[in-house]
Amino acid sequence: MLIAEFARETGLPRETVRFYVRRGLLHPQQGIKGGSRPYQIFGDKDVELARIIRVHQALGSSLSEIGDMIADYTQDANNPDRTRTLLSDHIARLEQQRHEIDGMLAFLRSKLDWMAQQKGQPPKFSDFA
Repeated sequence: MLIAEFARETGLPRETVRFYVRRGLLHPQQGIKGGSRPYQIFGDKDVELARIIRVHQALGSSLSEIGDMIADYTQDANNPDRTRTLLSDHIARLEQQRHEIDGMLAFLRSKLDWMAQQKGQPPKFSDFA
C-alpha cells in the first residue's frame, strides 16, 4: 500500500510516517514508479510495527528507545534465546509501568474521595507509590 493508504490504516499523519521512515523505524519497500523519488510501499508488517510504535510512545518510550528495541529484535529475529530475553525484558518494563500507573490511579481516586468528603488530611502520592 502507498503512504496515503498506510496513513489511513494506521491513523498516522503522512508527515509522521515520513518521519518514522527517516528515523529508520519503518522500512517500506521502494516501488519502481515515481522517478527520482520512488514510491514507498508499505505492507501488513509495517502496519503492525506502526501500531507497536504508537503504543510504546503512549507508554512513554522515546523514539530512540523504540528504534533500539526494533533493531535488537530484527537483528536476532531468528534467535529464539535472544527473542525470549528481549520479550522478558519488555514484559518486565511494562509491568513496572503498570505498577506506576496503578499507583497514580489509586492516588487520584483517593484524592477525589477526599475532595468529596473533606475529612482528614489529603492523600499524598508517596502513600501510593
